[in-house]
Amino acid sequence: MERQQSYTGEHQSTYNAPFHKLLRMFTLSILVSFIGSFIGMFIPPALFIPLIILELVMLVAAFFIRRKGKGIGYGFVYAFCLISGITIFPSIAYYTSVGGPSLVTTAFLMTGIIFSGLTAYAYYSKRDFSFLGGFLTVGILVLIGFSLIGLFTGGLGGTLGLIIAAFGVLVFSGFILYDISQYKDGLADADIPLAVLNLYLSFINLFLYLLRLLGIFSSDD
Repeated sequence: MERQQSYTGEHQSTYNAPFHKLLRMFTLSILVSFIGSFIGMFIPPALFIPLIILELVMLVAAFFIRRKGKGIGYGFVYAFCLISGITIFPSIAYYTSVGGPSLVTTAFLMTGIIFSGLTAYAYYSKRDFSFLGGFLTVGILVLIGFSLIGLFTGGLGGTLGLIIAAFGVLVFSGFILYDISQYKDGLADADIPLAVLNLYLSFINLFLYLLRLLGIFSSDD
């Protein structure tokens, strides 16, 4: 009886309930985004720009809400994921036409494997990846800068495009390590929705950059 109570107490102390809830809510965010991508097939092209603008406005709103020390709700997060899924449909459709459905499937599976591997490593490792914060901020700015250069020079599909895609994969892989390192020691229940949003953004951007990378290699064949 004492051994059973001891085991129960040990199990409760080692089971990280907030973190596991975070992973469950994150998985749901991916499913909501998948539904959004399906809906995107039926959305008129003229609506994609307004939806992208709405998506950006929601991100800015989430930033300022966080700055005020307040939390965002699950409704906000999943509404964003649904809209995000809709807006990435054109990219999925384009790369499906370039390399077939297998290209998109491969990119998604690779994203899942990388995300799972990095999550497990950051969670079970004793290393603290908070030092990556400054590097990742600079990385995002560099990524935006090179993307703008490629956009205005038409170089998104050449060597510059390859560099941007590879760098994007590295940056958002770093964000996964950084975020999991921050969350693994526990977080308040009210902070979980924002954490879900952060992980979702890392996952989706990693997927899109892997998709671009595979698309470039596919077009070179």
